[in-house]
This record gives sequence, C-alpha cells and structure tokens, in this order.
Amino acid sequence: MDKAGVRIGEAAALYGLAPSTLRWWEEQGVLTPPARADGRRHYREEDLRRIGLAYLCCVTGRMPLSQASVATSGTAPSPAWQATITGQVERLATQIAELEAARAYLSHLLLCADDDPSQCPHLDGELSSHTPRGRFPDPQLTAAARNAAESGYETPRRRYENPSAPQAPRCGSCANPLPLNPRGRPRTYCSSTCRQRAYRARSPRSGD
Repeated sequence: MDKAGVRIGEAAALYGLAPSTLRWWEEQGVLTPPARADGRRHYREEDLRRIGLAYLCCVTGRMPLSQASVATSGTAPSPAWQATITGQVERLATQIAELEAARAYLSHLLLCADDDPSQCPHLDGELSSHTPRGRFPDPQLTAAARNAAESGYETPRRRYENPSAPQAPRCGSCANPLPLNPRGRPRTYCSSTCRQRAYRARSPRSGD
C-alpha cells in the first residue's frame, strides 16, 4: 500500500465508523468512490477530508443521506447546496423547540405535590393545553371522549405508536413501504435496484 494512502478499515477508524458505513455512503452518493490499488479502496488525503465532511453532515448535522449527498457533492454556495443546508437547519430548529417544550413540561411535572399526579387539580388545564383533548370543550372527559370518537379524530402516529402493532411490509433494502403486488404474491424489495443492492451486500467482497 502506498504510504500516501490508507485502506478502508483505516479510513473508517479515523472517524470511528465501520467500513460498511463508508461503502453504504458511497452507494447513496454521499461519498465518491476512491481510487483502487490492487483491487482495494485506496484513500488519500482528499478522500479522508471528504469522509470528514460526510461525518459532519450525517452524524453531527443529522442529515438524511439523500440530503447529505447534496451537501457533500454540491458546490457551495449553489442554490441546491444552500437550500439543502437551510432545510436541515429549519428541521433541527423545529426538533429543538419540541424537545425544549418536552423538557419544560416534564420539569414542571416534577413540582407536582400530589401523591397521585393523575388527580392533580391542575391536570385538566394541562390536558387542554398540551394534548388533543383541548379540541373538545366538554368539562367531563367521558363526554369529550365520546365526541372525539364521533368526530373520527386521530393523532398522527409518531414515536409513541405501539411498536408491537402490525406494520406494513417494508423493502428489505431501503426500508420504504412495499407497494401491493397485483399478483397477490408478497414482495421483498420495492425495485430491482434495491434487489441488486441487497444481493451485492450479501456477496463476498474481494479485498474491501
């Protein structure tokens, strides 16, 4: 191996990553495949800098791979590059606000002096302010519950959905929901591209 370059294991170790992560980032367009020497990936200084940028976008910046690929391969300050970074900043701001609100309420909950917090005299106001119960003005929860059922209101499913509930089948490669097969046979992958990607992931690699 040329002293000016390193192998994939060494490149990944520099940033505390697994070699499979670098391969996956290449497949998703976040990284440009490096040159090869003797059939092996050969990472030079500029390649390691590009991996560092990918780490900052994907890990530090928490960007989805589809957006990170724009951030790492685009030219700043192009419109697409700026829009991608700005969009992630706005999403993070929303998440931060949600987390701050969650922390503020839980910190407030710690101040409850009742032995049973569900019987706290302030709970009714908190339910109206912080839960969908506030959509129904009925003073009694039973009446509000009946009205909620009649209105067909349902909170969008998020992190609090039941993890044991039956889930729609998902692609074995990209994890996107699988479309229905008109022939009635269950599908494993959503496209031929995902099928090929999964096949490559299972196949032995030569020297990487």
